[in-house]
Amino acid sequence: MNDAAARTEISSTGAAALFDVPPVTQAKRLIVKIGSALLVDGATHRIRRDWLDSVCDDVAALRRRGVDVVIVSSGAVAVGREHLGLVGRPLKLEEKQAAAATGQIRLAHAYQETLARHDITVAQVLLTLDDTEDRRRHLNGRATIETLLKLGAVPVINENDTVATAEIRFGDNDRLAARVAQMISADTLILMSDIDGLYTADPRKDPNARHLPVVTEVTPEIEAMAGEPPAGYSSGGMVTKIAAARIAVAAGCRMAIVSGKRMNPLAALEKTAEQGGALCTWFLPSAGPGTARKRWIAGSLKPAGTLVVDEGAAQALARGGSLLPAGVRGVEGDFERGDLVAVRTQAGRVIARGLVAYSAEDARRIQGRRSAEIEASLGWRGRDEMIHRDDLALG
Repeated sequence: MNDAAARTEISSTGAAALFDVPPVTQAKRLIVKIGSALLVDGATHRIRRDWLDSVCDDVAALRRRGVDVVIVSSGAVAVGREHLGLVGRPLKLEEKQAAAATGQIRLAHAYQETLARHDITVAQVLLTLDDTEDRRRHLNGRATIETLLKLGAVPVINENDTVATAEIRFGDNDRLAARVAQMISADTLILMSDIDGLYTADPRKDPNARHLPVVTEVTPEIEAMAGEPPAGYSSGGMVTKIAAARIAVAAGCRMAIVSGKRMNPLAALEKTAEQGGALCTWFLPSAGPGTARKRWIAGSLKPAGTLVVDEGAAQALARGGSLLPAGVRGVEGDFERGDLVAVRTQAGRVIARGLVAYSAEDARRIQGRRSAEIEASLGWRGRDEMIHRDDLALG
């Protein structure tokens, strides 16, 4: 059964019962977000190492199947505050940032130790929401994460709380995880929390609240179902999870909200209802990440410039290839790396739009040259493609 066929009306049977194959088993690039309330013991303020080991056992199993895995982890503030004597009271912004600075070291060390049991290299990446929304920083972050995945590492991402400003005030790693999914074209996002999905009302307060196993559109009614954040160190709550769902599905990424309280929570998501699969809520997109990305590129109305290409390049693009510098015969406009540009033939027909890998100045210096000549022309090694096929939409 595909995603479209699984769009049934709300029931109380659980999402696993609505799929012949659990969606997580179809993942090729998966992001798992871990909340503070799961990772850090509220009484001792220490990392739950046995639980984290079980999660990373699941991550290792996914990796062995060839799945790219990225972890977005909360917990730096919760872990660090004890060591600075900042427990038992609300923290000021600068105190949260100080706690994050010391907690981040302990957090990274815990991930390094547990994944080292599987001979997996861990890479720490600190981001803010601004890094995902500023085009240049977005591209740099994307390139770094893509490279780490190609080299076999598991990136562990956290919000850069030591320099973040407004974001840290309401704990937004849910939305950060969705932005990262958008950034690297992930097809699956798992938000692990202390609740097993979305309900029609807060189940802690309303015994008649019904669980929603599948959501196919984030409507105002769905948003209204989000309640207040739970007490304790967790600060995201359902509000930011619904915001994350809106971002993820728009990027063509399916998203699940699942309770992480059990051991091996990712493995539980891979089981069907008959096998005791985990209760969760799946948010399903109408298209995959590649299609959603190309729709966004094709729908952009104001290109920052134009690349004029020869007939050979036009034919290569029509066959699904990338645009190489050798096929570019002209550069029009003033644009920067990462901007959206139009691709036009020498006869004047616009045949594509794409995200360019070079500024206009650098594009003019390498136009008509072979990829092997890029470094000699610029004095530094750039991408082989002027526009990669993944960043290109024809028509």
